Amino acid sequence: MLQTLKIEKFRGFKEFKLHNLGRLNLLVGTNNSGKTSILEAIQLLRSRKDLSVLASAMDARGEYLWNEQKDKTLDIRHLFYEHEVEPGQSFAIMGFTNGNSDKITGSIYLGKSDSNDRQATLFDAADSEEAWSEPAVLKFNLEWENRGDVLGWQRSLSSDGGLRWDDVRPLRFSKISKIEDGTRTQFVSSSALQSREMIELFDKIVLEPEETLVQQAIRIIEPNIERIASLGSRRYSSRSREGFVIRLSNSHQRVPIGSMGDGTWRMLGLALAAVGASGGVLLVDEIDTGLHFTAMSDMWKLIWETAKKLDIQVFATTHSSDCWSSLASIASREDAKEEGITIQRIEKGKQKAVAFSEHEIVLAAERNIEVR
Repeated sequence: MLQTLKIEKFRGFKEFKLHNLGRLNLLVGTNNSGKTSILEAIQLLRSRKDLSVLASAMDARGEYLWNEQKDKTLDIRHLFYEHEVEPGQSFAIMGFTNGNSDKITGSIYLGKSDSNDRQATLFDAADSEEAWSEPAVLKFNLEWENRGDVLGWQRSLSSDGGLRWDDVRPLRFSKISKIEDGTRTQFVSSSALQSREMIELFDKIVLEPEETLVQQAIRIIEPNIERIASLGSRRYSSRSREGFVIRLSNSHQRVPIGSMGDGTWRMLGLALAAVGASGGVLLVDEIDTGLHFTAMSDMWKLIWETAKKLDIQVFATTHSSDCWSSLASIASREDAKEEGITIQRIEKGKQKAVAFSEHEIVLAAERNIEVR
């Protein structure tokens, strides 16, 4: 598990640090303080060489351009603190765990034009100097560092600073890398997972013990739900609540899950994402979206028990007082101190989060002290 996270010149952070991290970490702070950017930084760091997470995050933010050939390109200037694509610009994300460290660095430099650039593969950074020796075009470079090993990747940018969408497809290797693939990450946005993503996750756990966990999750919202089933991999709208039917204990009718309201859909997405993050990291933006305050304590209990059972580290954000104060219901437990539960307050312009321990969370909730 991550114990400390450092960010340098990534998105809105010139320099920032999260510390004393535990198994479950709730990020609070005002609008535009950078909470979502921190989730993205963790996802990029932990996913390591899987650049599809970078494309997905930028696409969700609308950070893309259309070039003259009407190809979609990623507007990567917004990954950098000053929102500029100029030689020398860089960002870094670092994670520290039990004396070991991971690091990903992004930078802009001038390099020679390469007709085979679109087919370029990962290379050892130590072998890259010759490739950079003839300035001609702007290039975007990423480097991964893990336990002394360094791996690099680079692509040419378009004249307007765009990175071709196809360039962040699954990476190929020119050499065997000592850097391992990243841990599993699941990112649940404030608008929830898409139907097709949820169906894929559900189909993997049908008739498995994890299916019971999912049923328990949605019963937090509607206790009368007896069964849930997927309708299969049809084409569904990315914004609709489709693809599942449920059966209630007092009826023999199949009910579309969209008829059950936002809370049921949100809990289903949280449970499926948690199972999908087994052994890795669960990232949830505005975790309380669609949930009534009376469901918060049960939601946290489900997330906490699942995180321990499946060895998941959780990072979530909220603006809700009910959400953070209900976290005290599990922060007071004996196992919370062993595993670690924190609230991290993000203050715009500050270089370090204010970390609240389990004991401090409980005291703040009891005494109605505001931590947001």
